[in-house]
Amino acid sequence: MINKSAIKANVFLPETNNNIRITRLANGLRIATDTMPQFQTVSVGVWVNVGTRHEPHDQNGIAHLLEHMMFKGTVKRSAQDISAEIESAGGHMNAYTSRENTAYYVRLLGEDLPVAVDILSDVLQHSTLPDVELERERTVILQELAQVEDTPDDIVLDYFQQTAYPEQTIGQPILGLSEVIQQVSCQQISSYQKKHYIAPNLLLVAAGNVHHESFVDLVQKTFQHLDTGNPSSITKALYRGGDCRMERISEQTHLVLGFQAPSYHDDDFYALQLLSSVLGGGMSSRLFQEIREKRGLAYNIHSFTASYADSGLLGVYAGTGAQQATETIKIILDQILQLTCHISEDELQRAKRQLIAGIRMSQESVSARCEQLAQQILSYDSPLNKKVIEDILLQTTVVDLQNLLTQILKTPLTFTALGTNVCKLPKYPSLQQQLGGINNHVARN
Repeated sequence: MINKSAIKANVFLPETNNNIRITRLANGLRIATDTMPQFQTVSVGVWVNVGTRHEPHDQNGIAHLLEHMMFKGTVKRSAQDISAEIESAGGHMNAYTSRENTAYYVRLLGEDLPVAVDILSDVLQHSTLPDVELERERTVILQELAQVEDTPDDIVLDYFQQTAYPEQTIGQPILGLSEVIQQVSCQQISSYQKKHYIAPNLLLVAAGNVHHESFVDLVQKTFQHLDTGNPSSITKALYRGGDCRMERISEQTHLVLGFQAPSYHDDDFYALQLLSSVLGGGMSSRLFQEIREKRGLAYNIHSFTASYADSGLLGVYAGTGAQQATETIKIILDQILQLTCHISEDELQRAKRQLIAGIRMSQESVSARCEQLAQQILSYDSPLNKKVIEDILLQTTVVDLQNLLTQILKTPLTFTALGTNVCKLPKYPSLQQQLGGINNHVARN
């Protein structure tokens, strides 16, 4: 068994010959670098520690809308100037919004790092948020929403999130609600930015051909207009689970089944990754072999995890035919239950090698290392020791995974289905009953 107290004590220990350095400015702005002198390129970004979880329901989608609007012009640059200046340096710029943070990042040659920092600082501090651009961007995002609606394997995951965390900000769709997007004003967007885009919420990270002291000096010179204040807080997530079925004429029935799982602060976080890998993380996984290879019931079948600051999810997605959906559901639940009493050592070793290989392969990408460092500092306020993480994975036993799964199955099932005649699939209480005595006490009508 893993000594969990030792994990917590050691996972933040500095690595030998570590090129990672972190500086916190007096205003709370954090700056981190992962110096890789053997590379000619650099990946640099600004991570803002706010996302969909920080939006009130009547402003759902404002974080994502603000992310789009940031590229629509500043006091000294037009939208075209921003993209042209980055591309003239041979780089590319992008952004994303998640449930807990928002990111703006650039990759380009190391010698052009000042160009990237100057543009990022301009965008983050001096965007004008013009009305005419907002009207155009409303249409763009409404089209993005329509695209998701037309992509059933995407939208069913939104339904799954909403069902797992009903009437909570963590359950809201990242793209937002169309009625909000249609009505939100520039003033509301500006107020959201002013409240959340403050120095203590911002983290600047560069990985690759970068010198830490020079990068800190550059950031200090360009990020001079950030307001200070208190870091943004979140409302505690309360997992509920339940049943959601959306009737739609379609060629496939899209299914997502899942349970509450550890957060990224939980001692069992790494065991969760191994468990998901064994269940449905590759072509040798239980679900892939049983559902696709042996029975040909689905083309796409996989498990996934989503971990947050105070909660998490373990889920399974399957796209199958309407006539095969009931059988597919039964096999998924059967395979999950079988893992509580039997996981082979070979399965566990394959999962360990997959995850460890992923950790090591990611170290060969400046973009991946930049993203990892940012997420670790946002989550833990510190980079993690990769050698210790590998040791945790190697020390995890079959019993650890079985104990974790047993605890996960004590939480209510979340079931979502989209397709033709999904209301005729087995009812929620019968799905709970199939799970057996582990969690019958949470069955609901």
